[in-house]
Amino acid sequence: MRRLARALVAALLLTAGTAVPASAADQCLAGASCLDGRLADGTPYLFVKPDHWQGTVIVGLDFASGGLTDPLTARLVDRGIAVGGTTRTVTGWNIARAIDNQAEALSRFEAASGPAKWAIASGESMGGFVSAGAAQVHPEVFDAAVPFCGGLGGAVGQWNQKLDTVFTLKTLLFPDRDLPVTGIPADVPGTQQAWISALAGAQATPEGRARIALAGAIGQLPEWGLAADGSETPLPRTVTERQEGTYLALAGGPLPYIGQAMSSRRQIEQLAGGNPSWNTGVDYARQLGDDPAVRELYRRAGLDLGADLARLAAAPRIAADPSAVAYLSRGIVFDGELDIPVLTVNATGDQISTVAQQQSYGAVVRSAGNGPLLRQTYVQTAGHCTFTADEQVTAIEVMLDRLRTGHWPSTSPRVMGGRYVPFTPPVFNRPFTATASPGR
Repeated sequence: MRRLARALVAALLLTAGTAVPASAADQCLAGASCLDGRLADGTPYLFVKPDHWQGTVIVGLDFASGGLTDPLTARLVDRGIAVGGTTRTVTGWNIARAIDNQAEALSRFEAASGPAKWAIASGESMGGFVSAGAAQVHPEVFDAAVPFCGGLGGAVGQWNQKLDTVFTLKTLLFPDRDLPVTGIPADVPGTQQAWISALAGAQATPEGRARIALAGAIGQLPEWGLAADGSETPLPRTVTERQEGTYLALAGGPLPYIGQAMSSRRQIEQLAGGNPSWNTGVDYARQLGDDPAVRELYRRAGLDLGADLARLAAAPRIAADPSAVAYLSRGIVFDGELDIPVLTVNATGDQISTVAQQQSYGAVVRSAGNGPLLRQTYVQTAGHCTFTADEQVTAIEVMLDRLRTGHWPSTSPRVMGGRYVPFTPPVFNRPFTATASPGR
């Protein structure tokens, strides 16, 4: 039925006179042809089709803005797999539209190339988020999804989680500083630098290090980060190393958590017309639980952890704008309804798409009775989407095996190899379902 639906759409597009633009041809990979153009909303799309195409096409966000030079593209094209997709330049954090654009982009490809045997939604970061959304929203179009490093706690849940981190930092470290939690001003670079500078100062003191660790634990940040040059630091073992890792994830490396928390929240608030996040009714002592590393850092700093948790409990809460929550919910709240197989891949030390969100996604899928359609895998690495091309190819080959046979091959780390590891993510602190409301 999926192939029939796609074929009908492709036929309609051909009838309407869809042509293959030539603008990408001069840049295309050897042994392949390129198709590019713009979707109805103006979003660019680009596909690379191998001369020896075997019928599989990978569709993802961001491909049209750099996919030709991605090492993964050459690896897949060599295997006879077509690769392509869109960009986020038009949609940004309009995730609902970005999801629909994946289906429209696929229809453009098939109008020019013929129906695909297997169409797989896949991408990294927001692209991983969007590909999981495509699996939920467009199972009639896609045959499978392989989301890499996607924020699979859903749009509302992941931004509530980020609110928790920034609120804790502001309350305990910078109550009198002009550092925003929500209502991000237009000067995003200036705001990012102000936050990063303030956190660098806090990291220089025992008290600041303890409170940074507390905020990281409440917000479920990894205790592992990248160095300033983007290189991976050693896997932290001691309490001191784990705290330093949290700080690097938060405010160091080439993509600091706090920087993305400012820039993306600004865009979301502009699109949503208000603040979609809240912490009314949130018990931060419960979210922290018993964290021995945080307790030890508080002991070293001579601080009273209970007193700081009491300060958090007494601090005025942030309420959400219901219409902004509704906007963010449309793109997307994961409900666990799956009709096609999904294989997720996440780094254990991802500071942007925190690994606890993978637990949330798995929980809702299993609760909906669709656990057999899902496999979740983890790569031991720090940073956001820091996979090798080999690790990504492995995941895609696993999904192709699943599509060909109708049965999952082994997804154990021993079989998948590389840096794949056995891993159980922590329970996500801020799950959000379509029936929940702000403050519940």
